[in-house]
Amino acid sequence: MSYQKHNARTIDQWCLDGWTWGQPITHEVFQQAKEGHWGVYLTPTKVVPHEWFGKLKGKKILGLASGGGQQIPVFSALGGICTVLDYSLQQCLTEKEVAQREDYQVTVIQGDMTKPFPFADESFDLIFQPVSNCYIEDVDHVFRECYRVLKPGGIYLGGFDTGMNFAVDETETQLVQKLPYHPLKDPQLYQKAIQSDDGIQFSHTLEEQIRGQFKAGFVLLDLYEDTNRSGHLKELNIPAFVATRAIKKKS
Repeated sequence: MSYQKHNARTIDQWCLDGWTWGQPITHEVFQQAKEGHWGVYLTPTKVVPHEWFGKLKGKKILGLASGGGQQIPVFSALGGICTVLDYSLQQCLTEKEVAQREDYQVTVIQGDMTKPFPFADESFDLIFQPVSNCYIEDVDHVFRECYRVLKPGGIYLGGFDTGMNFAVDETETQLVQKLPYHPLKDPQLYQKAIQSDDGIQFSHTLEEQIRGQFKAGFVLLDLYEDTNRSGHLKELNIPAFVATRAIKKKS
């Protein structure tokens, strides 16, 4: 089984077990979004600034690895024309259920972002990708494909794990793991990942994830750091995530 299929099945089970990022928004939250009161997350705790989006009405939005009925329903409530690409069946099913419940249209595609995206060039005005690159080996491919499918002037919003969580032990009090964390190149890490049901995850440096956007052609506009939702690193206010806003400049 490919690591991608293994991760998809792992996330399916997480969702069935009540994973935070697999639980859809309520009807009340959807209604609040329609009234202009809303917030979405690229990283664990900080709400993405509204000015990062601009006006969403009529914009074509791709939720990349963004299934689960959390962000896309909000964008739809604000008038966005939304598409979701996610390799988790459960995340896709939940996305469809929320759309049916709230009576709006959304295109949901169960697909793998490590493959060429199933979209034509310059299809979207905005791409929203919460933390998910930690589940894939090659982040450069994702940035190239995001750049390709965005229209000139389109905005890419991404959330990224900086690698800190892979370096510490379970108590987050000791540095125990050499980086990069790459189970496909370390049989012991691979077996540990399989046995712990953590999925096959990969650490990526800021150089990979920010410079990777530059290499794809993006211009960085803004960024912010964030912490874990809980744990010792959170208590010490140590950033373990970063979110970026980038643009595909017009010719």
